[in-house]
Formats: sequence, structure tokens, C-alpha cells
Amino acid sequence: MAAVRKSGSDGATPAKPGTGATATGVLVLADGTVFFGAGHGATGAAVGEVCFNTSMTGYQEILTDPSYAAQIVAFTFPHVGNVGSNAEDMEGSSPAAAAAARGAIFRAPPTAPSNYRSDLPLEDWLARRGVIGLSGIDTRALTRRIREQGMPNGVIAHDPAGKFDIDALKAQAKSWSGLEGMDLAKDVTTAQSYIVEEGRWRWDGGVPEVKAPKFDVVVFDYGVKRNILRALGDIGARCHVLPASATAEEALAKKPDGVVLSNGPGDPAATGKYAAKEIRKIVDSGVPVFGICLGHQMLGLALGAKTLKMPQGHHGANHPVKDKATDKVEIVSMNHGFAIDRDTLPKDVEETHVSLFDGSNCGIAVKGKPVFSVQYHPEASPGPQDSHYLFERFAEEMARRKR
Repeated sequence: MAAVRKSGSDGATPAKPGTGATATGVLVLADGTVFFGAGHGATGAAVGEVCFNTSMTGYQEILTDPSYAAQIVAFTFPHVGNVGSNAEDMEGSSPAAAAAARGAIFRAPPTAPSNYRSDLPLEDWLARRGVIGLSGIDTRALTRRIREQGMPNGVIAHDPAGKFDIDALKAQAKSWSGLEGMDLAKDVTTAQSYIVEEGRWRWDGGVPEVKAPKFDVVVFDYGVKRNILRALGDIGARCHVLPASATAEEALAKKPDGVVLSNGPGDPAATGKYAAKEIRKIVDSGVPVFGICLGHQMLGLALGAKTLKMPQGHHGANHPVKDKATDKVEIVSMNHGFAIDRDTLPKDVEETHVSLFDGSNCGIAVKGKPVFSVQYHPEASPGPQDSHYLFERFAEEMARRKR
């Protein structure tokens, strides 16, 4: 069971249960559950939706993924920090995208780095980035709670003196509205358009420049990960990144060979209020369209489907997804708390991929058009390259249109 202790609102220093030592970190859930532990990184308090991630690696990429905006990530893998942090593995692609995960929860304290690419220990990196960390809690109990009851709202706090007003933190967690109805894409999207011409990171070679691009691709930035832009670069694309609020006319004025709808945070229905109609115009233009994660959900909205909130969501790098066209199973990386309701898909849209964990929708395509999307992250490499074919498929569609 979780180490839980109730405390009053007098600012008294709580004891870390079972040790007698002062707890310098705490997680307070909206239902009043309290987890005391050791604080790390930034000090203060942050409110968000608490989810768990089952990945064994890639913690820096996870914590800098804009899709985690307004969320607190609990890592189920017990040992985190051994590769430190570096400037190349940051997933945010613009200054606004720094608004990613608000908190990070670990079973054990972050370990010292032991990797030649490390620039900074995770502890220092969390502090510089403004992310509050918490270790020493029963992450298995927290994970089981989320699995059985859904993702709760909570507040994570760090005070080196161990003084917490638990009642106030509980009230903050309880009063937070949650992710449903929140348009977070507007918070993490770029303020102005920019161009990216770089490919995937190479071992000991870093990030290469894309020379003589074959395609011009417009990317709607709802919180785009840097590695999506690099994966597009690997198929020869020059990426024109536009703000989430950009219109179809602005996108088509770039004369793109294709359009990518990026990943991002928040409720797709909220972002779709202004983005869905623009996406529909692009689909009707005949330009190839490729949607990823939030972009997948909003493509569904633009085509007439609806989305729904998931109890636990999918967060991890070990998710099996079946391609219904080939019956092949891909091991994919996922990060989403909303999904397309397959029962609302129109007749001209087919379901292409499904999750083998819970059967939820993971891919769609428009019949007779070069328009498709997936719920997972094909730019990530848990398979390690099971899903890279989707970028090649997108390149084939763009090449076919250019002929």
C-alpha cells in the first residue's frame, strides 16, 4: 500500500512514513490521498492530471514532449536518471513548447548519470526546467489506483524544509477543472512560422542537415515533437511549421506536397473548435494528409467523428497495435488520454489500426484519398523501427501527387 499520512493545514513538517525523516516532497490527489516522499528538481507546487508511463527508457523525451502539458508523469520503471540529460534529446521544437510535463514521479531517487552523452544530471536538469520531482513513494500502488479508478487530478509539491499545507494542496487539486474541455495546443504551439531542415539523429554524427529537399511539408504545430520533424526530414522533407491557429488558406499558400497534423496536449474537441474546419478544407484540397496522435484525433473530428476521454489513457513504449490491412503487429510508443470513438466514424473512413491492449482505435484512412492518421508515435523507436513505414507511405503519396 502507498505510504499515506494525513496532515493539517498548520504548516507543520510531516514525517516521511516509516522513516521518521522529514518528507521534502508530496503528491496530493483530489480525493485526499497523500503520498509523502523526497522532493527533487524545482521547488513549489504544480497541479495536473496524474498518469503513469511504462517506458524503460527515454525519460527526457517524455518529460519534454509537449503532449504532456498539464500532466504529472509517474514512471513505473523504478530506476530513472542513469543517462543524465543532453541538449539533443529535447522534444520541444519552439519556446512555447517548454510547457510540457509539470511533474515527475519516481520509485527511487534519480541516479547519477553514467553515459558519454550526458551534459547534466537529471536532478539539476529538472530544476533548470522548472519540473517538480518526487521519489520514494509506492509507484506500484499509484499505478494500480490509476489503472482501477482512472487518472486523478493532483498536486505535486517540493519544499526542502518539508513544510506543506496539505489541506490547501488538496483544495487546489480538487478545484482544478481537469483536461476535458481544455485547449492546450494554444499554449504550446509556436508563435510564428519557421522552417526545419534536419534529419534523425545519427550515432556519433548528431543531427544531419537535409540537403536538396524533395518535398515541402506544412506541419500544423499543436505541440509537435522535434523528432517528428526530423523523421520527415529523413524522407527528404523541408518542414514549414505553422501555429495551431493557422488557416487552410495559409497552409495551402505554401504550395505543400503534403500536410502533417502534429501531436499535442489537451482535449481534441476543444482544439477542434477552430482547427477541424481548416483540416476539412485541406482534406478537400486533395493534398496528402498525415495525422499523428492529437492530429489523428482532430482529423477524425474534421471528418465527422467524435472523440472520448479514456480512463487511463495509453502512455508507454511497449504498446502492441495491429495493422488491420496486413495483420502485422507493431510495438509502438503512445501518449494520449483521448481517443476517436470508432462507432462515430463516417462510412467513407475506415479503421486501419487497433490497440491489442484494449481494442481502441489507433488509425484511420479516408477511402480513395491520400489521407491517413495514427494514434501512436511513429517517429519513436520502441519496435525499434516497426512504424517508420508510415513516413515512407506519406512520401509515396506526395511523390505520386507530384508526378
